[in-house]
Amino acid sequence: MAKVIFGNHASVIVPREDRDSIRKFYCDVLGGKITRADPERDFLCLGENFYIGFLYGAVPDESEFLRTARSIWLEIKSDDVEKMTQKILDSGVRKLEIPDPHLYFQAPGGQVWRLVGTDEDMSFYEGLGAGPDVAKVKEAVGAKK
Repeated sequence: MAKVIFGNHASVIVPREDRDSIRKFYCDVLGGKITRADPERDFLCLGENFYIGFLYGAVPDESEFLRTARSIWLEIKSDDVEKMTQKILDSGVRKLEIPDPHLYFQAPGGQVWRLVGTDEDMSFYEGLGAGPDVAKVKEAVGAKK
């Protein structure tokens, strides 16, 4: 049987006018590095080997959180969650009120991230244990029941 694993690359198309705020957040706040910049796109590396491409275009501003109920939410890890949480919040991103002990936030460009510790036991999110209260999560994101 063929196997599938997640890769270490992602890309997203975002409004051209978000370029400066995206660069500032992903580089200055999260410590990413621009590995290549073209007039139409930026390639950034987060950590040691996660690459995200931002393709800039004339796309509608979809930064409202409600649209993210159908989007994938991504996870980043830090070896100092408290310090990184403060740094992220100080940058002015939108903190999302999700009934979960982790920080959820919407980065410039509209992506939703969850911040966790590098040494944290994440088995809860792998289907082991009771799992999150689905009704509360749906209520928090404005999804219909």
